[in-house]
Amino acid sequence: MADRTKFLDKDYTRRQFLKLSGKSLAGLALSATMLKTLGITEDALAEDQVRVWAFPNGLLVVNAARCVGCQRCEINCTLTNDGCCSSYISRVKVTRNLYSSRNGNGLYTENNWVYFPDTCRQCADPACGNACPMKAIYANEDGIRRVDTEKCIGCGACHEACPWHMPTVNPVTKKSSKCIMCGACVEGCPSGALSIVPWDQIVSASQAV
Repeated sequence: MADRTKFLDKDYTRRQFLKLSGKSLAGLALSATMLKTLGITEDALAEDQVRVWAFPNGLLVVNAARCVGCQRCEINCTLTNDGCCSSYISRVKVTRNLYSSRNGNGLYTENNWVYFPDTCRQCADPACGNACPMKAIYANEDGIRRVDTEKCIGCGACHEACPWHMPTVNPVTKKSSKCIMCGACVEGCPSGALSIVPWDQIVSASQAV
């Protein structure tokens, strides 16, 4: 256990999670209180099954150990934001990982599929926004980056520039979209693979002794 990083202490701040946004938590030493707060186990952590995304209003926790690949998150996302069911334009991506080896997921290994919800990292210096010729990607009053559909021309520059190809141009509306942290994916998840933990709970857990 000597090589494990001491991660949480009383000086812990939200900035530490911002640095880990979208990355694996494997190898980090999380307290029992923090594990409970995040809704994950030591085994899921050790097996590299957990990712977190830091948003202005909370931490999105993705626990692949609980994901069953049902696509309910994609359905709820698009029903809420687009009024239709579509995996392609969903702001949370599961299907593309299931049917391909993109990002190392979607592989059939050891008699089991690897499912993994993926979404926007809300980057501090967003490649998608920098690439947009119309400056259609902006941060709202809560600090969440959104697409201004009045400005968007559907060129797809944001999709190509994003390292994870998260922004997606709707083939019907010809407008791009990305995660706005609405929580629809979490509400639609039947297995608890997705959760949003408010920052005040994270701070309290990090300070627990």
